[in-house]
Amino acid sequence: MRSTPVHMALLEAMEQQSVSVAKAGLVATLSARTAVLAAANPIGGHYNRARTVNENLKMSSALLSRFDLTFILLDSRDELMDRRLSEHVFALHGRRSFPSSTRSKSYVQPKRPHHLDAEMAIDYASSIAKRLRLEPLGNSNFEPAPPRLLQKYIAYARQYVFPRMSEEACQVIQNFYLRLRERRQSGDSTPITLRQLESLVRLAEARARIELREVVTKQDAVDVVEIMKESLLDKYVDEQGCVEVGRSGGMSKQKEAKRSFVTEASRLPNVSY
Repeated sequence: MRSTPVHMALLEAMEQQSVSVAKAGLVATLSARTAVLAAANPIGGHYNRARTVNENLKMSSALLSRFDLTFILLDSRDELMDRRLSEHVFALHGRRSFPSSTRSKSYVQPKRPHHLDAEMAIDYASSIAKRLRLEPLGNSNFEPAPPRLLQKYIAYARQYVFPRMSEEACQVIQNFYLRLRERRQSGDSTPITLRQLESLVRLAEARARIELREVVTKQDAVDVVEIMKESLLDKYVDEQGCVEVGRSGGMSKQKEAKRSFVTEASRLPNVSY
């Protein structure tokens, strides 16, 4: 897939950790060590599950693989969520609180395929998503931290806290990485390499740093593995809700079948009637 100049510039920043600037006859290379949080809209205005992430975004595998996590946000019909969003909009304009009928709803388990293998299955009863979610009844007195205080907290954690991996955390991440290497190596899928292992380590260290801890615990590693599973499932699940490993590559089954047909047809000898 052909990369645009914008994609090439972003790839340089994420791969080489530098940005090349050429202006007024001057060429400079600036350091660019920062976290990248990016959002992209699919082509055609809607996400097509029959296509891969690369095909929906028209983004090369080289650039997409540089992101540690990739999540797909779909606007699916959900009566409870639609009601919450509409009442939230009304509250912003009318400055009124949410009705009790909506606030009393508890945690809703995400819809996921039932036929998942062992390393991709997630126990939502003890998941990090449920543990960090605010319950309207149990956390009614919760007040979020002011933005300025949150900025100082993050700056302090990044400057003074440098967690180190514990043996238990290393074992959890290593086992998950080895299982992925064993099951996810195929000809048309993006291979699981040391880049994914480094992503898991960075996420585990960030999980401990946000709580100002010097050691990455086993629970931190378990939480990171769960987040990585959610990211992989978003890329692997097709339009039928089935897990298709090859979807992590840059070509869907339909496009691959069409290309194979054209290739085989071109090999046929010319026949005149």
